[in-house]
Amino acid sequence: MVVVDVYNAQAEKVSQVELRDDIFNVPVKACVLHSVVTMQLARRRSGTASTKHRSDVQGSTRKLFRQKGTGRARRGDIKSPLLRGGGTVFGPNPRSYAYDLPKKVKRLALKMALSAKVQENALTVIDQIELDEIKTKRVVGILKAFQAKDVLIISDGPNERLELSARNIPDVKVLRSAGLNVYDILKYDRLILLQPAISAIEGRLGR
Repeated sequence: MVVVDVYNAQAEKVSQVELRDDIFNVPVKACVLHSVVTMQLARRRSGTASTKHRSDVQGSTRKLFRQKGTGRARRGDIKSPLLRGGGTVFGPNPRSYAYDLPKKVKRLALKMALSAKVQENALTVIDQIELDEIKTKRVVGILKAFQAKDVLIISDGPNERLELSARNIPDVKVLRSAGLNVYDILKYDRLILLQPAISAIEGRLGR
């Protein structure tokens, strides 16, 4: 078992917690992480690029000039792709770039991302963050106590006060354990887990 210290919001050590080896201490393979991150980024692509083809361009279908006798090309209508304002040949159409990977691969990559943070000593566990009101200054003070910048905070469930208090802080994101993903874990330098979120993560990945 991996044993990590648990701190309070004042960065004072209050206890320790054991983390499961099959989730927080697995060998990290860059190729697996790369595959899942690439998949996530592909799903985020909008795929809205679009051009007008010959049939989409507005214009007359009248033949521009007679077929023979002018010495010019056998021109059709004004919507020809060879003319300015005509349709586009082989242009992009709206499409989805999304693809999927096996569930086992995605689950393994999530374990590897968490394990990487443990191995880099970039994982911090806080027992709880209680806010009486929505106050950004309070969250800034907590992060300053831990000397933490570029932080991903994982809560066990909805925590509206924390989410709203942290949303305007640069390079800080609050995410619920249900939405935990490889890209966000690797994107931020520091991972902060609220202690109740550990049980939720282990319940999700320990199957």
